[in-house]
Amino acid sequence: MKKLITREALKGMIDRKEDFILVDTLSPESYEKEHIPGSINIPEEDIEMKAEDLLDKNKDIIVYCGSFECTMSSHAAEILNKLGFKNVCDFEGGLQDWKQAGFPIVSSAHATAVC
Repeated sequence: MKKLITREALKGMIDRKEDFILVDTLSPESYEKEHIPGSINIPEEDIEMKAEDLLDKNKDIIVYCGSFECTMSSHAAEILNKLGFKNVCDFEGGLQDWKQAGFPIVSSAHATAVC
């Protein structure tokens, strides 16, 4: 069963500085343009190949993509679960839902893409 997280729950985790990994599954270009603060970029098509090296199986991992209509984060969550990551949540609303709430985003050429 897929675990989901709401934007309010995610915002609370960020505000409380909880120990988790937030993964933007969109392209590096999209990530550079705008992303949720504190997220790292692992494009959905790279998750299977890079997850074991870049993510900690003992930490909570939250994945997101562009919007409720986008399926990249759901697919990434499925892959992570198959790889043995047990604490994976999908923020299905993604970047669009986050921005609609007026929550902050980062837009920077200095952003770090993990690719």
